[in-house]
Amino acid sequence: MSDQTAGGHVHRTPKAEFYVYFVLIFLVAVPLSLLAWAWTALRHQRLPVHGPLARAWLEAKAITPAIFRP
Repeated sequence: MSDQTAGGHVHRTPKAEFYVYFVLIFLVAVPLSLLAWAWTALRHQRLPVHGPLARAWLEAKAITPAIFRP
């Protein structure tokens, strides 16, 4: 029987550990994103496109998969 995963992309369902890391990273990113959002708003005298929660979500979404990458 041949290996069907060799050279292909295997889609795995996220595990509970992934979600735990995601939540932890998100909770750490929220205050930092809030500060960055406020600083950007003060510096440019207008509200940024993404709010602090969206920025934190994007950060957690980018960092968490990098932890589980082989």
